[in-house]
Amino acid sequence: MKLGHFLMIGLLTFGSLINAQEIKKNAIEVTGVAEMEVEPDEIIFNIGIKADNKNQLADNEKLLFETLKNDGVKNEDIKFKSMYQNLYSKTTKFTKSFQFKVNAKTNVSKLFEDLNQKWVSNLNIAEVKNTKIADFRKTVKINALKAAREKADYLLESIGKKTGTPLEIVEIEDYMSDSVLPVAYKSMRSNVQLEAADAGVDYSFDNIENIKLKYSIKTRYEIL
Repeated sequence: MKLGHFLMIGLLTFGSLINAQEIKKNAIEVTGVAEMEVEPDEIIFNIGIKADNKNQLADNEKLLFETLKNDGVKNEDIKFKSMYQNLYSKTTKFTKSFQFKVNAKTNVSKLFEDLNQKWVSNLNIAEVKNTKIADFRKTVKINALKAAREKADYLLESIGKKTGTPLEIVEIEDYMSDSVLPVAYKSMRSNVQLEAADAGVDYSFDNIENIKLKYSIKTRYEIL
């Protein structure tokens, strides 16, 4: 038991010495930053329809699906969100909301025009994004890490030193959104009501700002 006890103390002491040596290593700490702009290729809309009774609501729902289909929206890209019945309203008593998505091939201006109907209560943007955003995020992070290494290289080279083994790599959170709002909608807030829409405004994908990605990587390298 005593031998095992001494072996354990020896291992702990040896481990402490290794850690102490790691801490005492001369090191340089730098931060690399990388950015990228990505073109959006998908818009997700929220839409609400209204009716005075259940039968009329069912008819309006069919009209909605037909309209979206004619504008190239697939049934699988339309999702039911909620239904509401107002027992106290003297006019509209039933409402139903859906969410649908369109891609860059969709004529969004025509879609707005086709959905400008009395039975549509509202149409607003839920999200504007790029379907391959995860791959672009990886690329930006890798570029940030490369930028950090490059910075360490030229700084150490200026004093006759070289960059050694990376001792620490930390991703810094940059709170950048993966989605944006089209420029055309910004003056009308994020919730764009059909009745507030300006017929002269271009709602196409060409009028959407690029998604801006930015990431920072903090690194610490051994100095050789």
